[in-house]
Amino acid sequence: MKFKSKKYSIDSTDYQVGQDNVSKWGMDIHSNVFSISIGLSLLFIITLLALPPSETKDAINTIKNAALVNFDFVFMWGANILLLFAIGIAVSPLGKIRLGGDKATTDYSTLSWISMLFAAGMGIGLIFWGVAEPTAFYTDWAGTPLNAEPFTEQGREIALGATVFHWGLHAWAIYGMTALCLAYFVYNKGLPLSMRSIFYPLFGDLVWGKLGDVIDVMAVLVTLFGLATSLGLGGSQAASGISHVLGFENSLLLQQGIILLIMGLAILSIIRGMDGGVKLLSNINMGIAFVFLALIAILNFTTVLDSGYTAVVGYVKNIIPLSSSTGREDTEWLHSWTVFYWAWWVAYAPCFGMFVARISKGRTIREFLVYVLLIPTLVTTAWMSVFGGIAIDQVINEIGVLGADKGITDVSLSLFYMLDAYSFSTVLSLLAIALIIIFFVTTLDSGSIVIDSLTSGGKLEVPIKQKLVWTNIAGIIAMLMLWIGGTESIQALQYITIIAALPFTLILLLGSISLVKGLITELETHK
Repeated sequence: MKFKSKKYSIDSTDYQVGQDNVSKWGMDIHSNVFSISIGLSLLFIITLLALPPSETKDAINTIKNAALVNFDFVFMWGANILLLFAIGIAVSPLGKIRLGGDKATTDYSTLSWISMLFAAGMGIGLIFWGVAEPTAFYTDWAGTPLNAEPFTEQGREIALGATVFHWGLHAWAIYGMTALCLAYFVYNKGLPLSMRSIFYPLFGDLVWGKLGDVIDVMAVLVTLFGLATSLGLGGSQAASGISHVLGFENSLLLQQGIILLIMGLAILSIIRGMDGGVKLLSNINMGIAFVFLALIAILNFTTVLDSGYTAVVGYVKNIIPLSSSTGREDTEWLHSWTVFYWAWWVAYAPCFGMFVARISKGRTIREFLVYVLLIPTLVTTAWMSVFGGIAIDQVINEIGVLGADKGITDVSLSLFYMLDAYSFSTVLSLLAIALIIIFFVTTLDSGSIVIDSLTSGGKLEVPIKQKLVWTNIAGIIAMLMLWIGGTESIQALQYITIIAALPFTLILLLGSISLVKGLITELETHK
């Protein structure tokens, strides 16, 4: 491979991609990362299963809360700095650099690329929180942003604006900078597709040793536990929806069955490959999502226009005070919502970043950052303002279950309660359930590809069997957690992932500095 600058490239080191790999059971794996990841995963799970679920959850929750409260500035300023990095690189001469070199071409159309990055990133979260979050902020379900007065017009504006804030530019900057770091060092420097590669400009050949093993193992664990958590909570939400719509009992058997269905579809998707699997499912799901969004918007056109405008105004007016960690009077809300969100996005950044890096060859850095920051932000703004705006309108005008209860009572059913107000609510609810399941399939598929890359020394092409291993492990962990301790065990696993996000925030900031060092070498060649 020809590099514009060999500095920090694979040619500047004696390391070869996959040199520490071993062949076992028909798989090509990095011996240290694979074995340590498996060992620590089993140790965590056995420990969680051996202890009383409620006590374990409470103990881990205490540690998680301490991390969020005492280090809130790390998460808040980490997200702010990553956003500034992204904007600065996009508008600078560095933005002209093309991932893969000047003559590189894209592997996917822009539409398919956006569909895949969106489905892998936040698709399922919009379904779960699209109604619940704005309604919670408006009704003071668990505090209000900036201590806004609930059930007021000002409270409505800040509720919609704060929701967009959580799913907007900051979130996608965390994801986008991680993905850009990986894509650049893989396609422009020839380094392996693993988190350790990002730090080669800072630590040199040390990243190919124990330091790199620690970084990759951490990435594997947060990705694996994040997938298992999402599967467990998603299975519970889908089961709640099916129970509500079709009248089935919301039992453990139903939840386990949904997880098995998601696992089966994910395995089929992996076997079919990137084009016939995750790309196809992402395109289908985005099509269904936009039909769903358009249908709801048309049915509530006047409300949607007003809530969309209000959401944008609320976001722009309050983005700076919402981004600050000092001088806040709403500290309980800040820690419970914003800091928690930033920690979760950081924890999920390796998964999203590695997957998006894999599909982004051929795009300029400016194009990459503009699309990753702006397109998903616009889509999430539309989604949250439509569903959140309608839900708040139902509360105000006492329509349906949300109106009768003056807000949300069951987060997992909030979307379905909103849809109950329509005459053909069953059709809409079944459409929502289909979206939930397919979004989870694409998330599990992409996450398995990421873990597989981390545990195979960063190789881009490995046996399919390896991807199936991690799909099954994530599903089995989720099912075991639900079986032993229900949602309390799943939440304990989620809290462990959040705790791990604290050191990972610092890792991402160091990675951004390393990226700039690498990018500057591209410009030096023109002097």
